[in-house]
Amino acid sequence: VLVGAGPGDPDLMTVGGLRALAEADVVVTDRLVPLAALDAVRPDAQVVDVAKIPGGRSTGQDAIDALLVEHALAGRRVVRLKGGDPFVFGRGGEEAIACVRAGVPVRVLPGVTSSVSGPALAGIPVTHRGLTQGFTVVSGHVPPDHPDSTVDWKALASTGTTIVVLMGVRTLGAIAEALVGGGLDPDTPAAVVADAGLPSQRRVDGTVAT
Repeated sequence: VLVGAGPGDPDLMTVGGLRALAEADVVVTDRLVPLAALDAVRPDAQVVDVAKIPGGRSTGQDAIDALLVEHALAGRRVVRLKGGDPFVFGRGGEEAIACVRAGVPVRVLPGVTSSVSGPALAGIPVTHRGLTQGFTVVSGHVPPDHPDSTVDWKALASTGTTIVVLMGVRTLGAIAEALVGGGLDPDTPAAVVADAGLPSQRRVDGTVAT
């Protein structure tokens, strides 16, 4: 079962996700999962931490896939617990494919994605009548000029939608520059939200240019 743990506040986990944790024989988890969520896990269940820490300890995706398949084929009920939603920049699709290819049935329990809940928890609706009729979610883990970037930042600048950038703190300056260079008004209101849903949550306001 692929379970989304939400943005970090254990109150934002789904009822179905908590139920899956309570029924699990093995829980494979990572660093973005609220620790309180693990309170639902049975004492006799095995918890495996496969955290991917930026610049630190990391478990390769192939190893995680193999771990899920190994435990499932051994007859254990496995929960892969992931921060946010498993299918929003969470590699949940890759893990589901690996299981299906190995003959392991997969159920997905979506989580509350930070792309919507992060702004909401900071008091920012991603849509608002008379102001914006949509929102676009992109990854900012590589800057716009990086060969691995597949985002058309110039096109994004002219969508007229709210732009939500996940994993973009390190590349924020380059992204803002690309958006303004693509035609976005430099005075467009902008905000950075960190640790959404946690006691350490912070919000910084400005414009795209600042």
